Amino acid sequence: KNLSPNAERRFFESTIGFEKRDEGVDENVIEGYAAVFNKDSQDFGGWVERIAPNAFADVLKDNAVALFNHDMNLVLGRNGVNVTLSQDDSGLRYKVKLPDTTFAKDLRQLIKDGIIHQSSFAFTVKEQRWTKPAKEGEKHIRTIEKIGRLYDVSPVTTPAYPDASVGARSFEGVQEEKMTEEMAEDLITINKHK
Repeated sequence: KNLSPNAERRFFESTIGFEKRDEGVDENVIEGYAAVFNKDSQDFGGWVERIAPNAFADVLKDNAVALFNHDMNLVLGRNGVNVTLSQDDSGLRYKVKLPDTTFAKDLRQLIKDGIIHQSSFAFTVKEQRWTKPAKEGEKHIRTIEKIGRLYDVSPVTTPAYPDASVGARSFEGVQEEKMTEEMAEDLITINKHK
């Protein structure tokens, strides 16, 4: 099924890692942030975008899927089956227990090697607020307050619009400012490979 014509995608420079358990690292479970809160997007041509905290509260049980590169032919999982979606102080977090498929095994290795380290999500907007710039030269701000529908979360190779780096955010800043000690211990980063 195709996305709604109103569907939007945003890409984040966010760390994807493997789930940490008491007995070690589970390399069959990937996790990361598909979206982060209160961070400005890149310039969309005179305006920037922010996602408000709690914006995903109404869509955490949506029939969303995890895809690789937003490709409906490369399904990694489905919410409530082998995908877990949650919202915390940092943003929309996802965990995927990878299926036993060839491309999932390939993706696991690409993440382990640090080649894949970006995330994305596809969505529609339910509530938004626009703020005019206070000073000349500043940008309009679009704040997404509520997501209407969540279609997918996706580890991705590169943003769809690499020249504009649409919606790219630095997860490292989120780690420093927002990440709790427990979350930092749980999320195994792969920055050493960058």
